[in-house]
Amino acid sequence: MTEPRSEELVSRRGTLDVRTVPKPRRHPLVFARFDALAAGESFVLVNSHDPKHLRDEFDRDHPGAFEWTYLPSDDKRGWRIRITRRTEADLPRVLTDTAGLIDSRPDARGAVWRLDITRRHLDANVIRLGPEERIDAHLGPDLDVLLHILDGAGQILTSGESIPIHAGALVWLPRRSRRAVLAGSQGLTYLSVHPRRPGLNIATPEQ
Repeated sequence: MTEPRSEELVSRRGTLDVRTVPKPRRHPLVFARFDALAAGESFVLVNSHDPKHLRDEFDRDHPGAFEWTYLPSDDKRGWRIRITRRTEADLPRVLTDTAGLIDSRPDARGAVWRLDITRRHLDANVIRLGPEERIDAHLGPDLDVLLHILDGAGQILTSGESIPIHAGALVWLPRRSRRAVLAGSQGLTYLSVHPRRPGLNIATPEQ
């Protein structure tokens, strides 16, 4: 006879009890259960402690799309939280103000902002280069990349010609194309967007 999986053992009648589940598996198990809910549906999470880090992940990845309600509990029953899906899908939202980002950190270098939503299909960063700084020539990843120049000017040096870039320019970098990025005398700030590389879905350890 086949033994039931741990998910079947801990999930009964709208309750998900993760107290006996290894910590690295708890958050993925909870989010998988949340993903399976229709709008208005809920389940009760039972945990051995107040899962504050899990709540932080819900606030970051699903703002406005869930409700988190603490239920009466005691030491024997553990912490009990009702998690409800409010909407069929996650809600659109503003992530940052790039103009304010540039103004507030004029001397910052490198990645001054990054997309930190854990469960996503895109990677995005805002990169700042100082005057005359450069990213040396390299072969790009096996992913198409889109650059939006936010501030400053410079050049994209390719295996063919040099492409001048300036604020407002939208630049397409085909996968595995060779390029270098050279900032002008006023520096260069750009938004980089591309599909998320496979293999980066690392579970956050429970604390």
